[in-house]
Amino acid sequence: MPPVRILADDLESIGSNRFIDGTPESEAGRNPGGPETREPMLDTLHATRYVTPLREGGSLPALVEADDDGLYVLKFCGAGQGRKALIAELLAGELARAIGLPVPRLAFMDLDPVLGRNEPDSEIRALLEASAGLNLAMDYLPGSITFDSLANAIDARLASEIVWFDAYIMNVDRTARNTNMLIWHKKLYLIDHGASLFFHHQWQSAEEKIESPFPAIKNHALLKEASEISEAGNSLKAKITNGMIRELVSLIPEEWLAGEALFSATEIHRERYVQFFERRLAISHLFEEEAIRARNEL
Repeated sequence: MPPVRILADDLESIGSNRFIDGTPESEAGRNPGGPETREPMLDTLHATRYVTPLREGGSLPALVEADDDGLYVLKFCGAGQGRKALIAELLAGELARAIGLPVPRLAFMDLDPVLGRNEPDSEIRALLEASAGLNLAMDYLPGSITFDSLANAIDARLASEIVWFDAYIMNVDRTARNTNMLIWHKKLYLIDHGASLFFHHQWQSAEEKIESPFPAIKNHALLKEASEISEAGNSLKAKITNGMIRELVSLIPEEWLAGEALFSATEIHRERYVQFFERRLAISHLFEEEAIRARNEL
């Protein structure tokens, strides 16, 4: 079987070809996301049924059903890195969508811990109890497969945009071992951005990380295909405005920002994310040069 070739132009049709029982999803009242479908605010759904754990994820995400009858991959605020991982998922995912990269639809999801009262697995039951309140859900893409560079040829511009984006958000988790990309209906989707923005786990040393050239880009799954990094950077930088950054950061729920001892108010905490994105953009030439250098050394 010849490889499926994924082109940047293919992204224009994402969001228009999803089907539920043979019905285009746009007609069924839901949308899997895509660059042309970005909304200024995320929906808030309510979990109605815990379906099954997805144990391949380190934070033990799960497949759940929501009150819109849809299935979602739910990331829990009580797992692993907690709310910081959800903040990274939210900001990276919605930024990707805003600049035209393909990501599944995201939604806030309210979880009642009573959902797990009959769960026999004590680890899962404890996770559900610790995750009461607002969590983050990603649209489930049934039948999707993991991106494989041997089976899926990717357009150089799209690969370059993804490499630039991951360097910008400092995403260390899109490697050949774990691509965190899915193919669904012959379209590419980026998933699992919880490991990005890792500076926020140690705010005291965040300043020195903001201007990092991000040498970890040498391990990126698409670096070999990314032959247009400078051109991709010019295109994406033109799309990222101060207004866009502030709109994205405004999406972070207050409760996810609360409790950070370093900040006396959540708005100060929120502003630090704005400053990160603005300053990182201003020094983008550093991580662009690093990505090009790393690619030349492959």
